[in-house]
This record gives sequence, structure tokens and C-alpha cells, in this order.
Amino acid sequence: MTALIRRLLPLLLALTPLPALAQQPAGPPALAWKTGAEARAIERRIDALLARMTMAEKIGQLNLFGRGDGFRPEWVAEGRTGAVMNFTAPAEIAAVRARVAESRLKIPLILGLDAINGFATYFPQPIGQASTFNPRLVELASYWSAREARAVGINWTFAPMIDMTRDARWGRNMEGAGEDVHLASVVAAARVVGYQRGGLATTAKHFVGYGAPEGGRDYNSVWIPVSQLWDYQLPPFRAAIGAGTFSVMTSLSAMNGIAATGDRDLVTGILKQRFGFRGFVVSDFDSVRELINHGMAADRAEAARKAFLAGVDMDMMSGAYDAHLADEIRAGRVPAAALDDAVRRVLRVKFHMGLFDEPPFDPATAARDLATPASREASLAVARESIVMLRNHEQALPLRSSVRSIAVVGGAATHQEDWQYSDNAGLPRVRPPKLPDELSRLLGPDVSVSFAPGLATHCNLAAGDTAGAVRTAEAADVVVVMLGEDCEQIGEGTSRAHLDLPPVQQALLDALITTGKPVVVILHTTRPFVLTRFEGRVAAILQAFHLGTEGRTALAEVITGRTNPSGKLPMTFPRATGQVPIYYDRLPTGRPRLTDARYETGYTDEKLEPLYPFGFGLSFSRFGFDALALDAPRFARTGTVSGSVRVANTSGPAGKEVVQVYVHQRVGSRSRPLRQLRFFEKVEVAAGGEVRVRFAFPVRSLGFHDDQGRFRVEPGEYDVYVGNDSNATLTARFTVN
Repeated sequence: MTALIRRLLPLLLALTPLPALAQQPAGPPALAWKTGAEARAIERRIDALLARMTMAEKIGQLNLFGRGDGFRPEWVAEGRTGAVMNFTAPAEIAAVRARVAESRLKIPLILGLDAINGFATYFPQPIGQASTFNPRLVELASYWSAREARAVGINWTFAPMIDMTRDARWGRNMEGAGEDVHLASVVAAARVVGYQRGGLATTAKHFVGYGAPEGGRDYNSVWIPVSQLWDYQLPPFRAAIGAGTFSVMTSLSAMNGIAATGDRDLVTGILKQRFGFRGFVVSDFDSVRELINHGMAADRAEAARKAFLAGVDMDMMSGAYDAHLADEIRAGRVPAAALDDAVRRVLRVKFHMGLFDEPPFDPATAARDLATPASREASLAVARESIVMLRNHEQALPLRSSVRSIAVVGGAATHQEDWQYSDNAGLPRVRPPKLPDELSRLLGPDVSVSFAPGLATHCNLAAGDTAGAVRTAEAADVVVVMLGEDCEQIGEGTSRAHLDLPPVQQALLDALITTGKPVVVILHTTRPFVLTRFEGRVAAILQAFHLGTEGRTALAEVITGRTNPSGKLPMTFPRATGQVPIYYDRLPTGRPRLTDARYETGYTDEKLEPLYPFGFGLSFSRFGFDALALDAPRFARTGTVSGSVRVANTSGPAGKEVVQVYVHQRVGSRSRPLRQLRFFEKVEVAAGGEVRVRFAFPVRSLGFHDDQGRFRVEPGEYDVYVGNDSNATLTARFTVN
């Protein structure tokens, strides 16, 4: 997969042209691993530096401490820490960096932050970026997130999160790319490229299996068969390594009974040795100490020893290495050579980042690179293609010219939260536009736009003035209501047992539907929801995975027809929470659902099929697929499957469609998924026009691992399915020799 991503990523990033953006001022130097003579020279510099370092200074490079939590800046001068995190104010960052000059060896700091989808300008959440099915836009979002964070002095991000998940109950869906391993691998590589082009070293996380907890409960145990580990969980990490990530973070969870932070076979055996990863491995927050909670260590000393011997080079926030690693080395329980290897990895990253030769940081220059016209245009470009239209009954959207009044309901449509990390940093403030204002701007003075919050706060969890919202709706031609998740309902530690709208939101929506006015629902969520209670009773549904600073402008453009939606679902939407985990690339069964008979796979109280499949997304245009042709009937196992398909815009305006190519192995030595995505490309098709789309993917990508971790590509017949979602029906067949 690593070599495959290296070959494919430049092509994928070049396929879809970016929109014209404002002139961009010069940014920070791009980060990439040096090669050849440069890399060898760096290793010699590391050798010389290691020879001068004391044990305490070496261990100091392996300690990551955070702003607050007892951290003291003098630790930098003492050589007690090699990295710090959660500083956001430029003046504070400059002050802590200045302490390096007071240290004996003057080894520069790495300064980390969770710059997940922005710093001053925000972009759609990563799952929303994946919804674009456009790796160039994913790379663009990561680039600007990095560039803004780099402007204030940060040089390392705890992103991308590339955990695979098929369970919408898990709260951190928002940080990943969804359920499909091919899409996730392409997105992982694009995000690494974007961040490091913008000057931030990346951290691929969480290694590995964190996104597959039992019951969807964050931090819960994970059970993954060997074959699934290699075919599903590991490929995005190989893609991130192939794209050049500088660090990898271990998972908080235990996989198959062994906590990842203490799993030597996983961290050293697979990541460092088999994948050849040459950067450093950092623990997740306090996960070294949490080996005690996992029952794998009796105290912090044993936890430090086990994590370090597993291959975890840097300890985030537990202080276990700081307190105990020296004693473990002196007692002979940790080899001194292992210490040198870990320190070498940290120093290697710092040298390849260019930190030793970097000019002093000037905090006075930070503001000029934040919330610029170029960054906000980029945010809007990504948001436009992130929106997924799930329903458009009788072409309710775009709004007809006969509409003269619109009621916007829901505090999420107008709340202008502070998007910055720091309240007192003196940085530019970004207030996202309000949806009613953007609709008014685009529709002009002849259309009135009114607003009612409907709920008590934008967090959408407390009932508000429902009667007032109904009166506002009754006075309008069309109702636009924004519901979903916000505040403490999203992110880490927010697993859900129920995926329906909260009762107060459903009650408000029911009341609005009762008015008889066309209702357009905007789902402002971080994961798939169950929509069956209202899906058939509203005019239109737009899925918005928290679109960022310019998201409401993008929504207004779709509602008014300025933008033709082109987003696609990166996760399957269930009909009921009881279907979860639900995903398209499932295995066949000996008793498939054919006749709704009792003894066929399925449910007695719900359909087997999802409400919306993976890859689904409507457009104002109607696209047809035909003339599928493979370049040959047979392909060698070392070759490339290639072919083409015709895509026609049969009605509606110019629009963008995602050509999706799925493959199924008809007969194999083990049961194989019903279909797997192996190629996608977003193309623009003029009104009434057509394009011929070429596709290609290595035959090797059809292979799989057995239960001993052995890879194989089997000869035989394979089916190809091409279309605009995972239910694609246009088919062809080929043989692998």
C-alpha cells in the first residue's frame, strides 16, 4: 500500500482542478524527509550530538509536557523536555522557545497542537473533507490549517486521525474519513501532504484499532482478527508513512487484550521494522500511565518500562519517563542502546524539520497570516463540496423563483462561536457568517428572511420557543431548519447509544412539518444519524458535517442554487441504531436476503438495507453511466486493471459527479467482501454534456491477508461495478491470470 500511495497520490491530487483562490503570500518551508547525502549528513550530526548528551538530556528529549498541568518553562532550559503542547498565544510560544537558548545543548523544541481542521480559519471536519471525495481539497484544507498554526509558532500537529470505523455510535467519527479503507488511505496521504506542505509535522494516529471499540464506546476494548488488521486497519497508516508523516501516535485502547502503548509486536514489530518507519512514536495523552488501568503494569515505573520497550519513543503528559526511565536504565531493565535509538528518532525529526537552522520566531508577524482572504476562500471551496444532499423531493432545491419568504429555524444557523484556541492571544477573530444573512445577501431584497431559534441554545438540547418558531414558519413560503450536534455532543468521549435526533429537536421538527410548509432540514452532525422518523416527510435534507468558518455561506449557495451539491457519504446511514455497525463492504452469507423469508439474514422489525448507502449523494443534475469498457479481459497479477466509462449530464445544470469503481472477487480461498471501492474520481460535466473517464488500479490492490498475515492475490474472475454510490449497477468482468 505504501508504494501504491506514492504512485497514486500525485495523480489523485492532480485529477480535480482547484477553484481559483486569492493570491497567497509566501508560506513556511514545506516539510519532507531528506534523502541521499542530506539524510546521511543528518545522521552524522545526530551521532555527534548524542555523544555530547547526558542520560538526563537524552530522557528529556522523550518527555512531552503541556501548557498548564504543572509545566514550568525552566524545564526547557534544563533540557528536561524536548516537546511541549497546547500553547497558542504567539507571545507565550516565543517565550518558551527562547528558553532553548539557555539550555546547554540548545536542542530546539517541537511545539504540538490538535490543529485538526483549522486554527483561525476553520474547514469542514475531516469526515466532511472526506465527503468531498476530492483529495486536492483535502490537501488544501490541511495546508491552510498547518499554515495558520505555523504562523503562531506551532510546528507539530496531532493529526491526521486515520482510524477506521464502521460504527456511527463512536464519537470520534468526525476526525476520520469514514468506513472505506481505500478512501481513508487516500485521505490520510492527502492530509499528511497538506499539513507538511504548510509547515507542520504530522502525527498519524491512533496506532491501531482505536476506531473499532466494542459497543462504539470510546476507549473500550478492541478485537480485530489478523486478516482484518492487515486489510482494513493498517493500510491508512502505510499510506501516511508513504506520504512522509514524521510521527505516529499509539492508541489509547487495548487490541486483542494488549494495550497498544505496551504492544511491542505492534509498535516495534509492525510499525518500525516491517513498515520501516523512521520517525518517532508518541503515546496518546497519559496512555503510558494508563497501562496500570489496563492491568499491564503495577505502577508508573513498570508502565514506563513496558511502553518504552514496546517502542514508544515519547511520553505524552504522564511524566513516567521523566520520573522512572533513568532508574530503569541504571537497573539494566532498559538497554542504553534503546534509549539512544529513541532519542535518535526524535532528533532525526527535528533535523529533517529544519529546526536546528530555523531563524528566531517573531510573534509580531503571526497575525498577518491568519484568517486571510485566501484561507477563507479555501474554506469556502472545501465546504461547497462537503455538503451531501440526501433528499430533494420534487426538486424542492434550489429554491424556486416563486419563493418570497423563508423562515430559518435553529440556533446552529446563527451562533457565532469563537473559533480560536486562545481567548487572549490578540489574534484576529473570525465570526462565521449567519445563515439568514447569507440567504438574504444571495436572494436580494425581494425575498424576506426571518429567524426563530426554536430551541433554548445553539447546543440543541433544551426546548425553547416552539410556538414562536411555528408562527415564523407559518408566515413563510419555505422553512429551513438546522438541527444536529454541537457543544459537548461531539468529539472524543461522546459515544451514543441512540443515533436519532434528540427528543426536543424531533418535537420541534414535527411541529414545523405540521405547518404544511416545505421543510428543508440541515443536519449539522459529526456522524450518521437515523433519519427514518422524518426522512419521508420533509422536502429536502442536506448533510453538513460541521462545515467550518464558511459553511453557512456554502449552505446558502446550495439552497439558492449558486452551488450544485457534489458531496458523497463516507459512511453508511442506517435505518435504525440496531443495524450498527453497518457498512457496504460486508461479507456474503450462506443465506442472503432474497425473499424476506424467515431463515435469511436480516431483521424481523426492519429492512436489511441502509437508508442511504456509502458513496451516496444527490445533485441538481442527473448523471447517467454507460459504455463501461475494460482494456482487456485478463490481467496479470503484477499488472494494472484499466478501463473507461462514459458519464453524461442528462438534465440540470453543470455539475460534479464522483465516478466510483468497485470490485468483487467471485470465488476465493476465503469469503471476500461483496464489493470494495478501488478507484474514484470527481469530474465536472457540463449541462447536456458527457465525459469519458479513465480508471486504473493495480491488480495487487485486489489481494488480501490470511489469518497468519500472509498476503496473496488469487487468480480467478472478478466483477467490476461502476456508478455513483456503492449500489452501482453497471458491471463488467475480468480474469486475473
